[in-house]
Amino acid sequence: MKTTVEINDNLLLQAKQLAAKRQQTLKSVLESALRQFLENNAESRLPFRLQKHSFRGNGLQPGITEGDWSTLREQIYEGRGG
Repeated sequence: MKTTVEINDNLLLQAKQLAAKRQQTLKSVLESALRQFLENNAESRLPFRLQKHSFRGNGLQPGITEGDWSTLREQIYEGRGG
């Protein structure tokens, strides 16, 4: 298939030089680079999964209730001017 793509002059020059050095066509160098880029960015990769880092203990400290963010924030910044 033929198509027209605008490429940075310096990038095209480097690709042409690499093709000449490897005794390949510019087409084969560009196809190889595009193929490698697509393989490295394929959606078939596993999605990021955050590891579980639970801690031991008996839950929240006395005086802190679940969802009581204002009290929690006060204790975190106590004595720190926050």
